[in-house]
Amino acid sequence: MSSILAIDQGTTGSTCLVVANDGRIVGRGYREIPQHYPRPGWVEHDPRDLVDRTIDAARDAIRQAGVTPVAIGITNQRETVVLWDRKTGEPIGRAIVWQDRRTADRCAELAPNGDRIARLTGLVTDPYFSGTKLEWMLRDDSVRRRAARGELAAGTVDSWLIWSLTRGAVHATDPTNASRTMLYDINARAWSDELCDLLHVPRELLPVVRPSSGDFGFSDPAVFGQAIPITGVAGDQQAALFGQGCHAPGTSKNTYGTGAFLLLNTGAERAEGGGGLLTTIACDARGQPAYALEAAIFIAGAAVQWLRDGLGLLTTAAESEAIARGIPSTDGVYFVPALVGMGAPHWEPRARGTIVGLTRGTTGAHLVRAALEAMAYSTADVLEVMRARTGLAAGDDAPLRVDGGATENDWLMQFQADVLGIPVERPAQIETTALGAAGLAGLAVGVWRDVDAFQATREFTRFEPGPGRDAAHAGAAGWGRAIRATLSWARDRS
Repeated sequence: MSSILAIDQGTTGSTCLVVANDGRIVGRGYREIPQHYPRPGWVEHDPRDLVDRTIDAARDAIRQAGVTPVAIGITNQRETVVLWDRKTGEPIGRAIVWQDRRTADRCAELAPNGDRIARLTGLVTDPYFSGTKLEWMLRDDSVRRRAARGELAAGTVDSWLIWSLTRGAVHATDPTNASRTMLYDINARAWSDELCDLLHVPRELLPVVRPSSGDFGFSDPAVFGQAIPITGVAGDQQAALFGQGCHAPGTSKNTYGTGAFLLLNTGAERAEGGGGLLTTIACDARGQPAYALEAAIFIAGAAVQWLRDGLGLLTTAAESEAIARGIPSTDGVYFVPALVGMGAPHWEPRARGTIVGLTRGTTGAHLVRAALEAMAYSTADVLEVMRARTGLAAGDDAPLRVDGGATENDWLMQFQADVLGIPVERPAQIETTALGAAGLAGLAVGVWRDVDAFQATREFTRFEPGPGRDAAHAGAAGWGRAIRATLSWARDRS
């Protein structure tokens, strides 16, 4: 049996899996990662925690599996950035996490350059991305001079892990992570001198960009007992897209968590974003660069959590399925869960949660079902815009692949299929992010001869559009009215 060590380094913890060539997970390890909040809006990690706890989790997984993996795949929180000394390997301060908002004022200053930045990177000018974080880390003149002399190195978490695992032999990243920095030209597929100059980031700091399925060096023998090649790297959402088998144009996946991330692979052709849609780099069937559209829906499962914790309408989120099944409809009630503003495709930060259609007959059950329906309707809104932008048609050959905690709700998945009018497929193994990293690494070393052989190890539950399709489509009209009401309230400042 050959196997791959898949490292999934996330915001709150590192999960490591040993994945056998038949798709079984034969080893697992996990370590929590502390977060630090030195000021309001600031979020940081200790870079040493990211490495040490990830290695501990990986050793646990290998020990449980009882086999030495033939390769390593890495997936990671994408926009978090680390700065370190090339000679000693010591971090220069803490990592700045993707959630951090300290560079909001700087992004506002960059607004006149927003169109140009979007043209080069596919991104909006926002503190979410790595570029202004790295500029902030270089604010001290002595640090900037050291960077210009080539004494320092920087990168997203994948680069920091690769450097640490190889004991400084390799300073590299992949296109999916590079495309989230606001320093990478996704058209030329290279670091942009123009953007580096704009953000005062010396090119000498940045890693080499290598294919997601390829050569990232070998782990030092002291780490896992022998040198293991690192052959797969991708940012978390792109790794999940690949792990879900969405490597061809027109294929898409949605991750239902606190919010929802929907990605649509657009292939070799760049599709334009805008309206809350980002253009980013994903992977094709060989792990080479492809384009994708990405959208963030700010609130998904968090709406059900709010109904549970804020209003006490249910005891556990899992109860929502039985509650939704227990009534035939919401009786015209719609819940637009803009609790932190609205993301794609409407992108209105001033929006707030809105409930419409209440009557004397409305019960808590109607609100719970409306929260679930909102996840499906908002997903359909985003996917419709994506497909309109790209001209990529939906069909039985392009179902929506899904993952995340809310996908355990069979009622929601069936409703999602009814709303979309296309099949929805949920994998038996929901850790698709780590599996995507494993797939990229395994393809590079021949564990799987091609992507079809890798996907043959996966099993899916399929939800076909059914008898509820007409009612779901009719309900979409009311959802549209609720969205317009929410936007009107947010934008009417009189």
